[in-house]
Amino acid sequence: MTTPSFGATSTTDEVLADVDLGGRRILVTGVSAGLGIETARALALRGADVVGAARDLDKAVHATGEVRDAAARGGGTFRLIALDLADLRSVRETAGRLLAEGDLFDAVICNAGVMAPPFGRTADGFETQFGTNHLGHFVLVNRIVPLMREGGRVVVLSSAGHRFSDVDLEDPNFERTPYDPWIAYGRSKTANALFAVEFDRRHRASGIRATAVHPGGIQTELGRHLTSEAMAALVDQLDAASRATGQSRFAFKTIPQGAATSVWAAVVADADEVGGRYCEDCHVAATREGEGIRDGVRSYAIDPERARLLWERSEMLVSCGA
Repeated sequence: MTTPSFGATSTTDEVLADVDLGGRRILVTGVSAGLGIETARALALRGADVVGAARDLDKAVHATGEVRDAAARGGGTFRLIALDLADLRSVRETAGRLLAEGDLFDAVICNAGVMAPPFGRTADGFETQFGTNHLGHFVLVNRIVPLMREGGRVVVLSSAGHRFSDVDLEDPNFERTPYDPWIAYGRSKTANALFAVEFDRRHRASGIRATAVHPGGIQTELGRHLTSEAMAALVDQLDAASRATGQSRFAFKTIPQGAATSVWAAVVADADEVGGRYCEDCHVAATREGEGIRDGVRSYAIDPERARLLWERSEMLVSCGA
């Protein structure tokens, strides 16, 4: 199957322009800001029944008025549920409620995350970024697999930040390694990509696929831990690396452009095209090594054996038998 051609500047509305999502039910985490709100809005506008998960429900209620408006115009629905990915008790309780309700999902978009905070630990003692970005979604998705329809998809938001670091299976919580917020972010984003690889391997025979996506550089609340000086320094670093490799200057995407790859992978792209892959700019990314390269995916982030080992380590860490 050939899908339409989209790219780095494509928006959610362009990607979904000819798509009818009536009767489709989709879970999106992190709907209280940025990409999560835009993802939910675009899907609900096309008739999807969207379940939005957020840690702070009061904040989410105030932030998602445009999502409810879009659902009313497009024939979809929008509902909020509480979910704190940094607390596995909350994750398990939320999954339990969804299982008790028994309503099926056509897609789960693991959008929520945290980037480069000071060192901290989740309620369960995991390093904040690894625990929230990876382990929280790992437990949630594995627990609600029985609710996934055949042909369903799991989309996990990774990042070009995966190039900062491979996962550290021996010291995932920085108990012996000096903490660096960007190394920790890189580990968590590599873990997101590897989770999609192994989930896809385990479930493709039953018709459920998974893919990891890089939304691009976007100015959202994800960067709330960065000062303006730190953000400017990061952009300067990216520009210097780009010049060294002959690439164009770094430019932020808009939020609708950033959310486009998520909805493309969830409901537009061919399952066999994106299953078990890492995608960016609404296409499957090439494997690329080397310093200063902004596009593509490092080989360690899509390595099947590395993905299997991370899965086993994650099961042991959360002790949930997922």
